[in-house]
Amino acid sequence: MMSTLLNSLIPAPKSMEICLRDSHHRAVESAKGKYAHMLFNELFEDYSNALRPVEDTDKVLNVTLQITLSQIKDMDERNQILTAYLWIRQSWYDAYLKWDKDKYDGLDSIRIPSNLVWRPDIVLYNKADDDFSEPVNTNVVLRYDGKITWDAPAITKSSCVVDVSYFPFDSQQCNLTFGSWTYNDSGEKVSLGVTVLLALTVFQLMVAEIMPPSENVPLIGKYYIATMTMITASTALTIIIMNVHHCGSEAKPVPQWARVVILDYMSKIFFVYDVGENCTSPQREKEQEHKLEGDDVCLGGDKEVRSQLSSRNDDSDLKEKLNGNLNKSCGVHGEDGRENVNCCSCYKMLIKNIEYIANCVRDHKANRAKGIEWKKVAKVMDRFFMWIFFIMVFFMSVLIIGKAA
Repeated sequence: MMSTLLNSLIPAPKSMEICLRDSHHRAVESAKGKYAHMLFNELFEDYSNALRPVEDTDKVLNVTLQITLSQIKDMDERNQILTAYLWIRQSWYDAYLKWDKDKYDGLDSIRIPSNLVWRPDIVLYNKADDDFSEPVNTNVVLRYDGKITWDAPAITKSSCVVDVSYFPFDSQQCNLTFGSWTYNDSGEKVSLGVTVLLALTVFQLMVAEIMPPSENVPLIGKYYIATMTMITASTALTIIIMNVHHCGSEAKPVPQWARVVILDYMSKIFFVYDVGENCTSPQREKEQEHKLEGDDVCLGGDKEVRSQLSSRNDDSDLKEKLNGNLNKSCGVHGEDGRENVNCCSCYKMLIKNIEYIANCVRDHKANRAKGIEWKKVAKVMDRFFMWIFFIMVFFMSVLIIGKAA
């Protein structure tokens, strides 16, 4: 009788506990929902999904593309078309969709429709389907640090070259080529030059067809020939400049003559400046220097403070200080000698680690500065040849018009 009574009484507290947990969970979800609505309204108040989400237009936006093959639906050997079912994941960082999660009750991510944010225009280049439909409008996961993850399914039909030489024991390899349709890191100027060159060639052929037979070349023909020559030279120079632009950390440093002639003189003549730099930057630097000199005067000639400020970025001073602390620590004799030995070994390991980190940072800065210098050299040379191209087009036009008059 007692056991039956206990069995009947035990389930009641469990069900009550579950109800309390469920109500608490619903309360937490309602609180999260309130902060999510507040966050959504604040993030998308002045947001535009039409432009690339970067603070600097010259900055590269990296998009990570991950593809999982879920199923091969069909392989048409006769028409050489592969139909596959894919799971596509794209992730990137949006500079304008960040928030402090502590201000929103620890809310670290939200899920929103993908058409509300900027999306990369990554397409399948070797697509063999006439249906150019929009991507599936699935939700994206937006994190507090601006990372956006977009998972979407896709059924693709791609061209695949089928080799049946070893039929029926053959194996086929099909490549899926994905990429951005408009945001290609190089190639726009080269493709533009080739396109213009082909267009001028077509116009030249049309003029040759309608032109009456004669031994003399008309002025419009001369104009087209001169323009085609300049476009060909421009395309060749563009290829050279692109190679210079993409010189990375593995390339040699910029020669001294190029640094003096191109970076120092030609960049000022053709008004080529770095990002965030303009013609008033030197004046601002002088003003800041005068301001710092005034601050030094206000310090009252405190040489010790100035020496400490100037030695913060000096690795040798830091190493000497650490060695001094090491010697002091190793010279102190306590009750337990093992503690002193452990302290000395810790200081030695600390010095080695700091030296390794300092060397890595120094090498990284040097490589980065090397790449930036080569990019600026390419930018200056591109501006130089642009002015030469404009001048030649102007004089050629004046010459043709003068002969026609």
